[in-house]
Amino acid sequence: MREHLYDKIDRLEAGESLDRETYTELIEKRDEELAGYLFAKAAQMREKFYGSRIYIRGLIEFTNYCRNDCYYCGIRKGNRRAERYRLEREEILECCKKGYSLGFRTFVLQGGEDPWYTDDRITELVRTIKKKYSDCAVTLSVGEKERESYERYFEAGADRYLLRHETICEKHYKTLHPPSMSYAHRQECLKNLKDIGFQTGCGFMVGTPGQTAEDLADELLFLKEFQPAMVGIGPFIPHRDTPLGNQAPGSAELTLYLLGLIRLLLPKVLLPATTALGTISHDGRERGILAGANVVMPNLSASLVQGKYELYDHKIYTGAENAAELELLRSRMKKIGCEVTVDRGDTKMDTR
Repeated sequence: MREHLYDKIDRLEAGESLDRETYTELIEKRDEELAGYLFAKAAQMREKFYGSRIYIRGLIEFTNYCRNDCYYCGIRKGNRRAERYRLEREEILECCKKGYSLGFRTFVLQGGEDPWYTDDRITELVRTIKKKYSDCAVTLSVGEKERESYERYFEAGADRYLLRHETICEKHYKTLHPPSMSYAHRQECLKNLKDIGFQTGCGFMVGTPGQTAEDLADELLFLKEFQPAMVGIGPFIPHRDTPLGNQAPGSAELTLYLLGLIRLLLPKVLLPATTALGTISHDGRERGILAGANVVMPNLSASLVQGKYELYDHKIYTGAENAAELELLRSRMKKIGCEVTVDRGDTKMDTR
């Protein structure tokens, strides 16, 4: 009898804390019917706190230089085939100008860990954007830094910081990263960001080689403890020029199921339907919203980047650099009963 699995989803919806064994069973024994039940609950929970509103973030991928050599990433330092670029300051500001005119009120500056972009350059950029667009939120996603750097970014006006931890399992972390990278430091960074006062986002990949249902259960337990403002998850998609390039990708189905669990686990969290989900499934973003997500991140730098920010193979570039592209996104969301909203879309989580 499988009725107890539905009961466990009901318990999660009611705010009950589940244990590792329960999450593992929910993951291992999922099927289409159970997923459908979960998604209906997750959509209701999203609507309870956010209504039918879907928040848009203007993504600006401003550099694909990176000092790290992560085994899964296409812009890793060791990938000599990557076509490197850095957007100029004025190019970044022009992306913001176009985005603002279209209604974007959050700009996400994302890049590799590029030493050229010093703390001075990043803080000056943040201050300029905040001065020009004082009603907008600025999100940074530039990797691991020391606490002092994060404090400078926050003082400059950055509101949010996204740092995907990739996996909470230290043993698994070491299979995805070189010895020069520290699991402990990644965790310390997340704690520092939250302590400083950022609306802090974390996230993990789904379906990386060797990942188990127990590992995914541990991810959910970590999210419950950490209480992030945002959680970004997406399926692992291999890149041909990496050590993991010949591995099988993760699945959209499992990613969607985990989105549903996360929405019930953290009802007020900001939960994106990620680019990776849209890459692995042509309607992945819409399905992500229906599974409980409430954020999409169109690319404001697509024409400048021209496919060079390639973290994984066949990455889609869902741009929104003009009104027609944004209207298409509005139409796609409307078809599933949702509406794109143009405000900052701050989290309703208690981030203190």
